[in-house]
Amino acid sequence: MTLAALSAANVRCIARAELDLHPEHNLIWGANGSGKTSLLEAIYLLGRGRSFRTRNSQRLIRYGESELTVHGRMGIPPEQTLGIQVSRSGNTVAKLAGAFVQSLAELSAAFPVQIIDPGIHKLVEDGAYRRRRWMDWGVFHVEQSFVQQWAAYTRALKQRNAALRTAPESATAWDGELVRWGESLSEARRRWVEQLQAYWVPMCRALVGQEIRLGYSRGWPENMSLAEALAHARPRDVSHATTHVGPHRADVTLRIGTHLARDALSRGQQKLTGLALVLGQLRVLEEQCRMSPTLLLDDPAAELDQSRLAAFIREVRDLHCQLVITSLEPESDAFGKPNRTFHVEQGSVESV
Repeated sequence: MTLAALSAANVRCIARAELDLHPEHNLIWGANGSGKTSLLEAIYLLGRGRSFRTRNSQRLIRYGESELTVHGRMGIPPEQTLGIQVSRSGNTVAKLAGAFVQSLAELSAAFPVQIIDPGIHKLVEDGAYRRRRWMDWGVFHVEQSFVQQWAAYTRALKQRNAALRTAPESATAWDGELVRWGESLSEARRRWVEQLQAYWVPMCRALVGQEIRLGYSRGWPENMSLAEALAHARPRDVSHATTHVGPHRADVTLRIGTHLARDALSRGQQKLTGLALVLGQLRVLEEQCRMSPTLLLDDPAAELDQSRLAAFIREVRDLHCQLVITSLEPESDAFGKPNRTFHVEQGSVESV
């Protein structure tokens, strides 16, 4: 599942770029602000339908332009094309093998891609949203029905919240759908976290150097069913016109003893913990699901001391996946000698 070719137009400072990528190790180098990370955003957008830096894809459109486009070609037989277009009006359309997709999840299934960037510490430091998104990407690739469960739950949740705002007495009509889909998707998440444990422990030990307990909080009390939790929370839901319990409040918990990891770890340790989460996830997909996602590394050495950087490099090099790495220097070979190198300067890209 490697990306063989990328074509991007009007992505931030990139007016137009054409890259023929190697299935193993690709290096993109250039000065700060040259457009290196914008190229990674284009690749990520192609596989996720969104950026890793903002929820608003319109912000990626080059100044003065009305739309951006990204096209790609997968390099394994049968070769498959995919593309995405984002307009200033907020309209996003995507194609897979020449046909419009009904859901951007189809892009993720065709082109699994993950990112490690300087903000990886936010997986630990920030609220549950980032960790849910990280978790759900993994669950999506191992549980075939997960995307349908998630979509059905999300629709029911929107309808229930709308009813709470306009006709609170009718909101309970959606409880059955929330329970049906919410409990099934929560079980899929729980199975994923359990599957990850065997990889998390050694990865965390290698990168962070201490034991961090990984857990799953499903978004409602463990001593209640979801139906009971919804009934118990109903007065609060009516008062605030929103649903307070359910899988949309789920989280991946990280603890050291009795303390939350974000309260006990330094910024550098938080980054190492985030690295362990992503690399452990990729290890599961590689060894248990026979998948090899493309891994994007944006300035991977930032804020790591030499011993931890060496451990990180070892873990990445043990993965059998396509790498696309950014660097300030053309001689960057910490992750091995690049098979293909690209130079970016003022938004212009050339193969070296």
